Amino acid sequence: WAAKVERMGNLNYPPEARRRGLYGELVLTVAIRRDGTIEGIEVIRASGHNVLDDAAQQIVRMSAPFAMLPQTREEVDILHITRTWRFLPGNVLRSQ
Repeated sequence: WAAKVERMGNLNYPPEARRRGLYGELVLTVAIRRDGTIEGIEVIRASGHNVLDDAAQQIVRMSAPFAMLPQTREEVDILHITRTWRFLPGNVLRSQ
């Protein structure tokens, strides 16, 4: 999941952030349904730059759909993934 989103983010780094030299960090939670589609996206901690927060959400949407969730005994219907997104100098996106 992380590799796919990072790859999409680096290919689609926000042009406005590049032009304005904006960098920052935000925390995003993505809810993924069992079939790999997106249930929801929530900014948990904003970067202070709407362009970066909006770009992170758009990057997730462009990356979807994701792989189906594996069958488990717990019958997980929605998987919540919370990651820190870093828009770095050199127009690089990293998440952890």
